[in-house]
Amino acid sequence: MISYQMETLNASTPYFRNVGLGLAEGNAAEVEGFRCSVDDIFTKVDKLEQRVNEVEKFYLTTSKKQPNTSKGSSIMKDKGKEKHVPSIKKQQQGASRREAVAAKRMQELIHQFGTIFRQITQHKWAWPFMHPVDVEGLGLHDYYEVIDRPMDFSTIKNQMEAKDGTGYKNVRDIYVDMRLVFKNAMNYNDEKSDVHVMAKTLLAKFEEKWLQLLPKVTEEEKRLEEGETEAQLNL
Repeated sequence: MISYQMETLNASTPYFRNVGLGLAEGNAAEVEGFRCSVDDIFTKVDKLEQRVNEVEKFYLTTSKKQPNTSKGSSIMKDKGKEKHVPSIKKQQQGASRREAVAAKRMQELIHQFGTIFRQITQHKWAWPFMHPVDVEGLGLHDYYEVIDRPMDFSTIKNQMEAKDGTGYKNVRDIYVDMRLVFKNAMNYNDEKSDVHVMAKTLLAKFEEKWLQLLPKVTEEEKRLEEGETEAQLNL
């Protein structure tokens, strides 16, 4: 509003166009007229500013007297949130379903791994690895200096069958622990010892059977990776 009034005043006031020429010619009358015109402009600007302040006060008072407007705005915002919440819930439910399906597929792989586990543990040479090493009974005082993480078949079996949520979540974790059983025995015992030879032989048999299951494990890992990528894109 102020800018419009100023443009109107500029268009109707010749002094803004001729002041340079008038001063150059030393026309005292035009200088005096210019001063009067400027004073008049400032007066009008002051009035316009006062009018603007009055208008602002009017709208401010009106907004205070009409709380329903802000309430209506809040309701609209709440409705917008309500529309957005189901969308987030839907995404969360979809993610939960995908996780449940993936967990079920992984449990199936663990179940198939159980067949391999039984075949290895039923071998005639599996008996030295069935239970934790009796370090004190065998007088293996340096065992824990050589072996950082002891492992045995009974510990693996218990974790595979755990029902309290502490069991294996990924079949590769069982694979790692199975290899650890043999590697520990091979690292601690001399190459020519019976335990070392037994562990090395069983490890070879285990790796051969693992290779038969590995394509399914790799496929599942790929599906999990693709699912995580899709979930990130949907955020």
